[in-house]
Amino acid sequence: MVRKARARRCGYNRCQRLTAYYSRLVSLPLTNWAGNVTFAAAGLHAPTSSDELRALVAHSDSLRVLGTAHSFNQIADTRADLVSVAALPASVEIDRDRRVATVSAGMRYGDVATRLHAAGFALRNLGSLPHISVAGACATGTHGSGATNGGLATSVNRIEIIRADGEIEQLNRENDAEVFLGSVVSLGCVGVITKVGLDIVPTFDVEQYVYDNLPGDQLIDHFDEIVNAAYSVSLFTTWRGATIDQVWLKNKVNPAEPWRPEPHWMGATIADSGRHPIAGMPVANCTAQLGVAGPWHERLPHFRLEFTPSAGDELQSEYLLPRAHAADAIRALLEIANQIAPILQISEIRTIAADDLWLSPSYGRDSVAFHFTWIKDDAAVRPVLGAIEERLAPFEARPHWGKVFTTEPSIVRTLYPRLPDFEKLMRRFDPAGKFRNAFTDRYVERTGGTSQANSPVSSATAAGRGRRP
Repeated sequence: MVRKARARRCGYNRCQRLTAYYSRLVSLPLTNWAGNVTFAAAGLHAPTSSDELRALVAHSDSLRVLGTAHSFNQIADTRADLVSVAALPASVEIDRDRRVATVSAGMRYGDVATRLHAAGFALRNLGSLPHISVAGACATGTHGSGATNGGLATSVNRIEIIRADGEIEQLNRENDAEVFLGSVVSLGCVGVITKVGLDIVPTFDVEQYVYDNLPGDQLIDHFDEIVNAAYSVSLFTTWRGATIDQVWLKNKVNPAEPWRPEPHWMGATIADSGRHPIAGMPVANCTAQLGVAGPWHERLPHFRLEFTPSAGDELQSEYLLPRAHAADAIRALLEIANQIAPILQISEIRTIAADDLWLSPSYGRDSVAFHFTWIKDDAAVRPVLGAIEERLAPFEARPHWGKVFTTEPSIVRTLYPRLPDFEKLMRRFDPAGKFRNAFTDRYVERTGGTSQANSPVSSATAAGRGRRP
């Protein structure tokens, strides 16, 4: 617990610089975005300066960093205190010569993107939601789509960390080699990230088309051709049969080689109006389609920054496995489609390029990701997760760190070959386990330090509380 922290606890009248989401979060009890996890935290701190944050960290026995709370399990939970970096001064500093943007870690991707575009720059890719924070998304291995696009963390070239002793440490890709590779996707275990350096490129425009009703046999027989058909490709399905309900294709605009999609492609038909991935949901929430060109940050995400994509009345799971096994994995999931479909809102299939970040779900392998947006019924979802994990086990499927899953911790640990190195890194930065919690202790086997203050009793719907330990 906090002994002498100078950083004040956050109240509605004292944290004017928090995002709208945090303005809603600051009263106790706190919940995640979906409302399926009630945090056991004693309080939420929102320091407004680096000095306040450093004092808080140095004088805390146990502390966990909270991003935009868009995780669906207990990865951010603690019985001690939470801290948000969203109230720190928001800045985007652009080095035009090196093509690097240094951004405040608590900023949302959508807000960073707006400033970058105004300055003539872009990130290579974005996730489906622009509402998530930079540091939180990177720390959990969050990604967008595109066969040649890495996860969001692959754009990180430097980070600024507040260590457990309150001191600042700078790490960068060029000079810190493997320490850096273990610190970017770190599950919040190495310290409080306050600044992130991101690789940037000249700004570009994107146009987006949607195709309806792609035959399942076409996807299985031509998977690589389909996912390479555009800069970013997403396939949405309800698993009510083999047909893929929608294929979202996003391409960079190239005036010298205009993109003229065919009205019929791979057995699918081009959409004649806007689409939302979930039938019946407002199309206005989604980024513009029908080939209307627009800035990268207004097309690469599926959802617009100014709209909440849904009410949060859902659970989410995702599994990443080697892309070479995509067709076999689809066949395996079709075998249990009758279990998946009744409790599913929508499922998305995406591809992600391999990376070298130790705890990234795409570490060392080009990946295909199977994402599931479920109804908010943990008792109904959990047995189906077990069936999915059983079918995908032969392909060494890695669950997304921030989603709901039931994979045994002992199995999760076998899926990350650099995990022993990550344990050593944790001991170096945080020997007493100040930043760890019950979730990280469970899935990242600990060999030193204690985090007894960090063992929460939280919502029964959080990951790790169901059929499997």
